[in-house]
Amino acid sequence: MTTSNLKLGLLANWRSFTLLVIVNAFVGAMVGQERTLLPLIAEADFHLASRSVILSFLISFGIVKAVANLFAGVWADRLGRKPILVAGWLVGLPVPWLIMSAPNWSWVVFANVLLGVNQGLCWSATVIMKIDLVGPRRRGLAMGLNEFAGYLAVSASAFLTAYLATHHGLRPVPFYPGVAFAVTGLVLSVFLVHETKPHAALEASSDAAGRRTSSASFTRVLLLTSWRDRSLFAASQAGMVNNLNDGMAWGLLPLLFASAGLPLGRVGLLAAAYPAVWGISQLATGALSDRWGRKWMIAAGMFVQAFAIALFVVETGFGPWLVGSVLLGSARRWSTRRSSRPYRTSPIPTGGHRPWACIGCGATAATRSGRFSPECSPMPSGCGPRSVRSPA
Repeated sequence: MTTSNLKLGLLANWRSFTLLVIVNAFVGAMVGQERTLLPLIAEADFHLASRSVILSFLISFGIVKAVANLFAGVWADRLGRKPILVAGWLVGLPVPWLIMSAPNWSWVVFANVLLGVNQGLCWSATVIMKIDLVGPRRRGLAMGLNEFAGYLAVSASAFLTAYLATHHGLRPVPFYPGVAFAVTGLVLSVFLVHETKPHAALEASSDAAGRRTSSASFTRVLLLTSWRDRSLFAASQAGMVNNLNDGMAWGLLPLLFASAGLPLGRVGLLAAAYPAVWGISQLATGALSDRWGRKWMIAAGMFVQAFAIALFVVETGFGPWLVGSVLLGSARRWSTRRSSRPYRTSPIPTGGHRPWACIGCGATAATRSGRFSPECSPMPSGCGPRSVRSPA
């Protein structure tokens, strides 16, 4: 495909961008179907008492998602963005069926291995495709819209499954919507989503003349983005801390709420409040990060997260925990995607590749996906790191 009739920008590509936002909402809904119920299913259906065993589903998800993020950028550059998106949906199709019919906990763990692949490939693909479409300007707003759709869908799905579980039990009815999410996401990705790699080539071709580039191996770019560059290292570790906290919210807080005697409906409301605030806030903070910068947003978000987590420890009851959930979601709005944006807003070298932005997507995504998995170190992916801008 030639780039002669292509344009960059959010307005110029609003139809394709909107479709990707919708697709990402279905990606988020796939995770949301688990956020309230899986820890409760572990205790009620499989009679698991060990918290370590219960959290095995989260560990498997985090490790696999980190690896999928690691390679999503490489494959997106070599094969195209759309094939990666479609592959992620194909892997995700069996997830709700496995959870609904699981005779033992190992089936649930395996379902989360598949879900980790689904999330790593699909979320990374939609992120890279949106970056392709908007070009060098307004990337913060673009990412804010992406997160708004994804995490609002996480919240809605978490609340829906809790509502269904209240009236129909923990399985199988609450996971019926998950089947619809996976099928709809796959159909939209196959038949309506268009490849955006030509837009990346257009941006590279219109880059300022004379920018010096040099060849670099995947290993060199990996080390530079995850360790040697102070700013990018800080962004990576901030992303990992963010998702460690998210893993706590997913795996432990529902058990805390249920053990305190809260009815399932209120457990679902608390589980949904956190990603809802997180997602809605992205509409403002995405655009603000383009104007104000990212550093102090990340730092402020970390302090508020610490205070919110302390509320869950020292207070009890629905009211204080709802305040903690809202604060945790509002704090993550400042820090999660702000920690990704230092990569995504870096200059794009000539030669038709975006090593800083795409490798950074994989870097922070891989480290954020560590969650409760200490085995997942800050390892970035790339999308063809064939050239890196030489330092001035």
